[in-house]
Amino acid sequence: MNDFTTATSQRQATRLDEIGGRYDAWLIGVACVLACLGVVMVGSASIAIAEGRDAGPFHYLVRHLVFLGFGVALAYAAMRTEMKTIEQYAQWFPLVCLLLLVLVVVPGIGVTAKGARRWLNLGLLTFQPVEAVKLMLIVWLSSFLARFRDEVSATWRAMIKALGVAGALVGILLVIHKDFGSSALILAITAGMLVLGGVNLPRMLLPVLCVLPLLAGMILMEPYRVQRLVSYRDPWADPFGSGYQLTNALMAVGRGEWFGVGLGASVQKLSYLPEAHTDFILAVIAEELGFVGVFAIIALYAALAGRAFWIGLKCVEMRRHFAGYVAFGIALWMSLQSFVSIGVNLGLLPTKGLTLPLISSGGSSVLLTCAALGVLLRVSFELDRAQRQVARLRGEAAMPAAAMPATTQPLPVVTAEARGTSRLRQRVEPVFDKAFGRTA
Repeated sequence: MNDFTTATSQRQATRLDEIGGRYDAWLIGVACVLACLGVVMVGSASIAIAEGRDAGPFHYLVRHLVFLGFGVALAYAAMRTEMKTIEQYAQWFPLVCLLLLVLVVVPGIGVTAKGARRWLNLGLLTFQPVEAVKLMLIVWLSSFLARFRDEVSATWRAMIKALGVAGALVGILLVIHKDFGSSALILAITAGMLVLGGVNLPRMLLPVLCVLPLLAGMILMEPYRVQRLVSYRDPWADPFGSGYQLTNALMAVGRGEWFGVGLGASVQKLSYLPEAHTDFILAVIAEELGFVGVFAIIALYAALAGRAFWIGLKCVEMRRHFAGYVAFGIALWMSLQSFVSIGVNLGLLPTKGLTLPLISSGGSSVLLTCAALGVLLRVSFELDRAQRQVARLRGEAAMPAAAMPATTQPLPVVTAEARGTSRLRQRVEPVFDKAFGRTA
């Protein structure tokens, strides 16, 4: 009887394994639209800058397309990788993050630009390791929350451990890289994931109260950061000094009005607006496409983040906690970074160098954003596959015994050993048991 039960369960598991999944069409559509808009706007915003640097009018556009092509390759590789494989290596990611961040101080490898040492020389290109750190930290935090979710919600120790890892990375970013924007973003992502992972909110208050004075101190220690805060409050007080970037961005936004001056007709991108193709590309979009264009960009990011949060919620409901937390982390990353970039361009936040995901020109940012979206699409694929497998189980359980094939008739007793042979049991425990009228 046990052999027959085991054989039947194995045949059932084989049928379930034959069921594939589908990648989320909404995610693919929104990502493609944002990427196409990025190509158009990088081409429009970078021509004057490229000619001013004697690099050819389409230098930055070609560069952006090359990185986007490599990013699509990375996304495809991520889409073909099982989440359980990624989870197996997640425990090593904090060490890899520390190594990448420290490598910038190694002579011959670290590259200094604009007074900051934030890049690695990889021969054919320079790479900013903090972009990879964001994704790896999200994956590690997801694994940590999935393994210790009860401890995170009930004890101080687990919460402090997660915050300690993020704090160590932030400390290196502040001291060596002098990257305040990415540091604040990483802390915000970590806090958001802990909250979504079930941490007790009053318990989070003490670490927040400890971190805020430290961040304020780091701002006061650097004169240029203080100048940015002062210019943020009144950029017109020094329009040719500390307020130069923001005043030109605001003039670009004002010229756009409702429908913009037309694609390619921006004046501020003609060497007036610094970093028009990277940090301040939204100001060029506002000038050329107007309020309608900016609203469309915000709506696309809202759709991207909202869909990612929805996928994460569905994963958690099916007890696929690791995949769900990864989706939450990527949603927080995309939404927070786009919010900061848009806020800086509109004068709502102090000037900070964060790119607009999928739109701004930037090799490291484009590569890792594409990789993150590939991981998110893999989560959606496995979620759809699990849902279809559960639907098959429910359908078979609902069929009358006489109407079912002999090899698929439900057995009166399903042993724990038989249930353990199904890989679906490991991922969708409660739904699988309900399909057989049993409880976990």
